[in-house]
This record gives sequence, structure tokens and C-alpha cells, in this order.
Amino acid sequence: MYKNKAASGKNNICGTKIKQFRKQLFPKTSQKKLADMLQIAGLDVDKNAIQRIEDGKRFVTDIELKVFSKVLNVSYEDLLD
Repeated sequence: MYKNKAASGKNNICGTKIKQFRKQLFPKTSQKKLADMLQIAGLDVDKNAIQRIEDGKRFVTDIELKVFSKVLNVSYEDLLD
């Protein structure tokens, strides 16, 4: 049977990397600031969505992944690795 969760039981595999790159590339960037940056780039997410994504509690669509990649200035592979 197909399961749509990561081996860790999380709803995404990119949340940990998103958090890592947010802190690494933008040390003073809060989840709220990242949400603002994503909204400017055309993705309608708020701070709570960022928190749930980073915690692996929310699914991430390919469209969202593309915008995260652009805003964080990393490749898709970097977010999925």
C-alpha cells in the first residue's frame, strides 16, 4: 500500500532543510519574515504554515517547493536531499 508520508512519519521531507537554510542563509530571518518573503514572491502562506512545514506537519506542494527554492536561493535537490 502506498503511503504519502516520509519514512520518519512526517508529511514532508523538505521542512528540516527549509528550516536549516532559513537559519543558515538568513540568520536573523524569523518564520514570519520568511512567510513575508514568500508572499512577495507570490505564495500565500503565513507564519503558522511555515512552522508546520518546518515541523513536518504540513504537506508541501511542488508549486510551494519551487517558490521556497527561489526565495532561499537553493536548488530543489538541496531542499529534498
